[in-house]
Amino acid sequence: MRFTFDTVETNGQKLNVAFRGPENGPVMLMLHGFPEYWAAWADVAEHLSHRYRCIMPDQRGFNRSTKPDGVENYDAKHLVADMIGLLDTLGIDQPVILCGHDWGASVAYAMAMRHADRFSHLIIANGVHPICFQKALLGDPAQRAASQYITLLRQDEAAGHMAENGFARTFSMFRKFSAAPWLTDEKQAAFADAWGHDGALKTMLHWYSSSPMKVPPDKAPLETLDITDAMRAKYAVPLPHLLLWGLEDTALLPSVYEDLGEFTANLTIEEIDKASHWILHEHPKEVAGRITAFLAS
Repeated sequence: MRFTFDTVETNGQKLNVAFRGPENGPVMLMLHGFPEYWAAWADVAEHLSHRYRCIMPDQRGFNRSTKPDGVENYDAKHLVADMIGLLDTLGIDQPVILCGHDWGASVAYAMAMRHADRFSHLIIANGVHPICFQKALLGDPAQRAASQYITLLRQDEAAGHMAENGFARTFSMFRKFSAAPWLTDEKQAAFADAWGHDGALKTMLHWYSSSPMKVPPDKAPLETLDITDAMRAKYAVPLPHLLLWGLEDTALLPSVYEDLGEFTANLTIEEIDKASHWILHEHPKEVAGRITAFLAS
């Protein structure tokens, strides 16, 4: 069984969506991050689609999906509405298993907080809860240093720089964070096609510019963010939650999930050695196996 595709119109957008697995199987909604597209989860889906209906959309601004101009169109409320609308348009009313990586994790967290009744489980792979990430950016000098690239990607000229020399700087994001032996010639060609499609790189970068996350300069004084009861209530994740973490991630450090237990009472953390930020590509079989075990527990 291979992937099938459809264009789904919802929330004023046309979303390119990949599907794999039995149509009557439990649904997994799998959300990619930057600089990827639906195929971020493809290798993992190959190990899950014998049982689960894997749904992998290009989110707005990426690859073959609609690319509205203007940073304001990439506010989290719009990204969440796209995915809830996708489920509605597909007629999916049973609780869904929600998965996210990188920026896809940010959307998944927001969906779990605002629409918990639509989901049975939350599965995050090397992605961050907003309060935990902001606390680390303010108070952990190592995480702040590792995140300075965000400021660069928010600059007006970032899309041009990232597209130069055959997307050399964009490809370097993969290789900077790991050796990336999984990045075959075939996958490189697919990424270049996705980034070059209809000016996608510019709108992909809107995700960074639209984020309210504060990234202080590297040498700015450290700050403390106290987690309050109001924060715990507003940003709670009331679902069984699995966090899969590649310990060799150099973009996101373990400090970003130190306080995750403050926001969910049902948390499982699985740390994986010899895995980086690109854990979905490096260890798809192990990721799928740990997801399967978590769902069976």
